Amino acid sequence: MTQHALAHWQALSEGLRPEGRAFINGRYCEAVSGEHFASHNPATGAHLADVASCDKQDASLAVAHARTALPHWAGLAPAERKRLLLRFAEMVERHAEELALLETLDMGKPIANSLNVDLPAAARCLRWNAEAIDKVYGEIAPTASSSLGLVTREPLGVVAAIVPWNFPLMMACWKIAPALAAGNTVILKPSEKSPLSALRLAALAHEAGLPAGVLQVLPGYGHTVGKALASHMDVNALAFTGSTGVGKLLTQYAGESNLKRTFMECGGKSANIVFADAGNLDFVAQQAAQAIFYNQGEVCIAGSRLLVENSIKDQLVERIVHHAAAWQPGNPLDPASAMGAIVDATQLDGIAGHVAAALKQGARLRTGGEPVNINGGLYFAPTVFDNVTNNMALAREEVFGPVLAVIGFDSADEAVAIANDSPYGLAAAVWTQNLDRALTTARRLESGQVFVNNYAGGDMTVPFGGYKQSGNGRDKSLHSLAEYSQLKTTWIEFGAG
Repeated sequence: MTQHALAHWQALSEGLRPEGRAFINGRYCEAVSGEHFASHNPATGAHLADVASCDKQDASLAVAHARTALPHWAGLAPAERKRLLLRFAEMVERHAEELALLETLDMGKPIANSLNVDLPAAARCLRWNAEAIDKVYGEIAPTASSSLGLVTREPLGVVAAIVPWNFPLMMACWKIAPALAAGNTVILKPSEKSPLSALRLAALAHEAGLPAGVLQVLPGYGHTVGKALASHMDVNALAFTGSTGVGKLLTQYAGESNLKRTFMECGGKSANIVFADAGNLDFVAQQAAQAIFYNQGEVCIAGSRLLVENSIKDQLVERIVHHAAAWQPGNPLDPASAMGAIVDATQLDGIAGHVAAALKQGARLRTGGEPVNINGGLYFAPTVFDNVTNNMALAREEVFGPVLAVIGFDSADEAVAIANDSPYGLAAAVWTQNLDRALTTARRLESGQVFVNNYAGGDMTVPFGGYKQSGNGRDKSLHSLAEYSQLKTTWIEFGAG
């Protein structure tokens, strides 16, 4: 992507008029109730848009339209759905600057990340699933010559996708791309903290040729429209990314209604394990800093627990403190800013509360630990705590902010025990130059993803998801695509009668 200076993004933002209405059956419309909520820029407090606050009535309306659109969309040849989704990806790329700007203004992430990471990833996800769908085959079972067992895949039906505020566009595409490619119709509920890019995305999909009712977007709160979608008897599947607590509630609603299929990608408290033979400690420290400070630490797989072999712990912590200086927050519209603003005041207060609790429990603050005042925006300094034990709240609870907890260990067994002593199992990393130790440790970790000598590696070819209370189901890869379909067995007998 073309690099622009701060002035370019400021000028572009001044002319931006974000759409706040819901997108139902191919057009923008107000919520049935007429209710709104305000969207504000966390970096400045400026009002961005009044957003439709959808509820049960809007959910029922959208589900009815999705059900009506389903037979046509599901009945299209995979090659035709592929053609339309590739055009959709082209529209996303064509409007990359506008979408990136909406991401940054709405939730505070640096514009360089929105434009150069999130947007390409979103478009790539749409393209990848589009290209894959006409290459997914059914099966013929090995049966006797007098019978034929056909195993085919069919769409689930109407899919509700509830996505988080930290990677609004990318996470939305992780859900809608495989669901749409597989022939489902989708109702997307973005977070009330960052709904603007999803609302623009819906219009681009329609402009690309997706029929009315195939992709609809309902902004609103989880306890209103989110609950309504999870409880709706005519929604066939629910895909969610967010906190474990909300994931449990949504699973309960799904079970109490029509036992709809659920895919839950929930919280994490990922262990980033560094052995003494990790190699270049300065590089490891740089990567450890990025693992917790990227996107203001508002990342489900953030390397928030740094487990370090005690013989090198002091050296590594000193280097991480040094690298933290490069992650000081700044204006999100400035391409030079490494960290941006925290999404809202509630989140900022929560981060500050975790820091206060860590201090009270005896953790040693090495750097940061407080909000940063930049033109009245919501910012928090990159923060490192040493002398953390795994029974402290800082090591057990998801902060979702730029706060690192450093824990020492003396052996591989101890490191694995500490890492696995968590209700979560979303991601983990192992740093060592010993191949045997790397593979043995990776195998023992209770985690859906393990990164060896890197953090957060991967692309569309590998699945993303967790163990334990980090959820179930997988985003990305053919495994995700398969989850948005259901298997049908057709058994044929020859010569009967």
